[in-house]
Amino acid sequence: MYNEAKLTVVGAGPGDVELITLKAIKVLQAADVVLYDALVDTALLEYAAQAEQIFVGKRRGCYSYQQDQINELIVSRAKSRGHVVRLKGGDPFVFGRGSEEIEYAAGYGLVVAMVPGVSSCLSVPAAQNIPVTKRGSAESFWVITGTTKEHKLSNDIQLAAKSSATVVILMGMSKLQQIVELFKKEGKSETPIAIIQNGTRADEKVGLGTIATIEAIVAKKQLANPAIIIIGEVVNHRSRVLKIQSTYNQSEIELV
Repeated sequence: MYNEAKLTVVGAGPGDVELITLKAIKVLQAADVVLYDALVDTALLEYAAQAEQIFVGKRRGCYSYQQDQINELIVSRAKSRGHVVRLKGGDPFVFGRGSEEIEYAAGYGLVVAMVPGVSSCLSVPAAQNIPVTKRGSAESFWVITGTTKEHKLSNDIQLAAKSSATVVILMGMSKLQQIVELFKKEGKSETPIAIIQNGTRADEKVGLGTIATIEAIVAKKQLANPAIIIIGEVVNHRSRVLKIQSTYNQSEIELV
């Protein structure tokens, strides 16, 4: 007799396997089937060695499954096997379509649950010593998708560019030129910006500059998706910390 037909949507975190939560690991260990995405480190699948494992992600614009096929697969596997775990990068409720999958599964009578993940919109900048808020620099922050379901630039970015808040943009590299132009129109050419590719992973790449210089930096460093864009004065926190550390280390050397 198989387990109760159930879907648990699980956040895998931003990339570093050690940033998955303990609860997520326990759910993986109890899974009968795991459907996982391209941004999930496959090392995490070792926690679900007992389960059927199916890759349903997208790589370089190539879909192994369309979303409606994933929805149908969740339901069919849950009803034939039991507990399906949908393992998604970051937090599945932050531009991860986890809510859509839960709603679909619930409509077919599945028991549904959600295990939040460490969201890349906060953790990737933090891992590079960039806080999204900082007293005296930013009192709030926006988290915006760079590309809407119609493959257009989100209108919210234009609104965010008018504010003094930190702006964090996911899935925005293909629209970088448009984003830069919006901020230039608001007189923010000298505003600091960071782009972090493959955040928290071993192959992480970072580009730092201003709105005026970032496109040249991206070209030089060959930065591309998956990447997160962070715009605002908080980006300078990283260089300040490095400068403080360098000054301290130099002082230690001189004392010796």
